[in-house]
Amino acid sequence: MPRLAVYALAVCLLAVAAAVVSFVEGSVLIGVVWILLAGLSSNMTWYYFRRSRTSRPDSPATN
Repeated sequence: MPRLAVYALAVCLLAVAAAVVSFVEGSVLIGVVWILLAGLSSNMTWYYFRRSRTSRPDSPATN
C-alpha cells in the first residue's frame, strides 16, 4: 500500500474518532465537520490505492 494511502487512512480513522468524541460531548456542528473530513480522506485513500495499482507495470509471464 502506498505511503500516501496509509497517511490518508490514518487521517480518516482519526477524524472518525474525533467525530465520535464531538457527538458524545454534544457538539453536533463540529462532529459534522469531522465526518466530512473523514469522507474526504476516505476518498483520498481509495484514490491513492487505486492509482498505485493501475500505475504498476504488469509483471512478465513466467513459464
